[in-house]
Amino acid sequence: MDDLFKKIEQRTGVNMNDVIRLANSLEGADLQDERTVRKLVKQVSRLAGKRVNKQTEDMIVDTLVNKKQMPDMSTISKMVDKKRR
Repeated sequence: MDDLFKKIEQRTGVNMNDVIRLANSLEGADLQDERTVRKLVKQVSRLAGKRVNKQTEDMIVDTLVNKKQMPDMSTISKMVDKKRR
């Protein structure tokens, strides 16, 4: 498992210990709460070293807070691709 984490760290530049800490902090988090989701978006943004503009943040928050289920990978991929254009 350590080899996998090292490869991910090398490819992404993201420390896996930080990812694990973030994942652990989500345990029991209310992803239907707008403030919680906005905080999460900011944490992930900092962790990845990527800025998330207000419009994208709003779209992520709206998707998570107002939907009854988590979006699937296809939906997330479409959201990201739409922002790249």
